[in-house]
This record gives sequence, structure tokens and C-alpha cells, in this order.
Amino acid sequence: MKRIKLNRVEAFPFTSADDLMEYVDKHKGILVAVNAEKILHSTPETESIINGNIGYCDGVGAVKAMHQKGFKDVKKIAGCELWLKIIAKYYTTKSFYLVGGKQEVIDKTVTKLQKEFDGINIVGYRNGYIKTDEERTSLISDIARLKPDVVFVAMGSPKQELLMGDMLRVHPAIYQGLGGSFDVYTGHVQRAPKWWIDHNIEFAYRLFKEPSRIKRQIHLVKFFWWLLIGKFNK
Repeated sequence: MKRIKLNRVEAFPFTSADDLMEYVDKHKGILVAVNAEKILHSTPETESIINGNIGYCDGVGAVKAMHQKGFKDVKKIAGCELWLKIIAKYYTTKSFYLVGGKQEVIDKTVTKLQKEFDGINIVGYRNGYIKTDEERTSLISDIARLKPDVVFVAMGSPKQELLMGDMLRVHPAIYQGLGGSFDVYTGHVQRAPKWWIDHNIEFAYRLFKEPSRIKRQIHLVKFFWWLLIGKFNK
């Protein structure tokens, strides 16, 4: 399977979460959610991480761009669902390390995972508030020492991708950036109702709930213009 170029960002044309997991079972690296915002506002640094790892379409805009490229079977893979599917598939055979959220959120996340996935091997975890170079170095050293099979980092982009890039250099594993998924999993943040998700307008629900996101979302008008003029057909 080869990467497909979407503007300056490259992603794989996965047709399902199972398709993605079959690939990562054989290829270690960083799973990076690719959406319209990342396609629009990539930087040389984030492009290097995404294009050198495993980008997947997590957003209707990225999926539509793939369709214009001729990959009609590509489906949206929601990162906030994918990490739990990875755990469900591998919790009896692989070890895990979690980073992200406030201390109470990561504590609750670990407790809930241990209840839902009996016997899961979580070799380490910590909150996402890494304030000093010493803390960052200590975390990376922890990853190198404990050698987890799967690492989840929930800190938001591009911070989480840059951190995972440093981790990958000292220990090959499956890495996934999760944004605010721990908050959703523990009930601290409510995800959009199923109807909004099924109709690919989850972004609109988030905007309704968090009007301050308008400054980020307004730029997406340019992306949908690109789709209208068939930019990704080229």
C-alpha cells in the first residue's frame, strides 16, 4: 500500500479500521489523523512526521479529497474510536503506555481500561502537562526502558506528533495521537450524538458546543473550495 499525496500531506487509503490495523500489525510507526485542517496548515516539521509515518483519514474533508484522487472506498476512521479498537484487538498480547490529559483524567482512563479490558498490561502512564525539558527527557527515557508495544499520546496537534517523533527515535512501537480522546472516554467531554457522526457533520456539533472554534473552522472554507474546483483531481 502506498501513500497518497493530499496537497503537501500524504495519507494511506485505508478502507476501514480493520484495514489500518492489519497494516500496523506489520509496520511500526506513528498513526496520524489527517483532516482538512492538517492538509491546509501543514508545516515542514509536521509534514515530515506525517509523511514519514502512517497518516489516515479522520475527517470528511480528507475522505472527500481521497475520493477525488480515485480512492472511492476510503472511509473516515475516527481516532477517538480507533485507539479502543486497537486495545480490544491487542490487550491480551501487547503492552501499553498512556500519556495525556489532566492527572484525574489519566487516572480515570487507566482505571476504566483495567475494568473493561481485564488483564490489560499498562506498563506506564502520566498526565499530558510536560512543563520542562527534564520531564520530557524522563518520559522518553521511560519509553526506551519499558519498551511498550503501543503508546497513546493525547496532547493535541502538533505537540503530540512532535513528542511521538522523539519517542520513536529511541523505541520502535505503534504510536497514536489522540487529542482529547481521554476526556471523551472518561465523560469529561461529550462527543457529538450518533446522528451527527453518522451524517459526517460532527465538526458542526463541536462548533455549536464550542463557538470559539470558529477561528479555526473559518479556514476550512478554503478547503471546501478546493473540493468544489477539483483540486485533488490533479
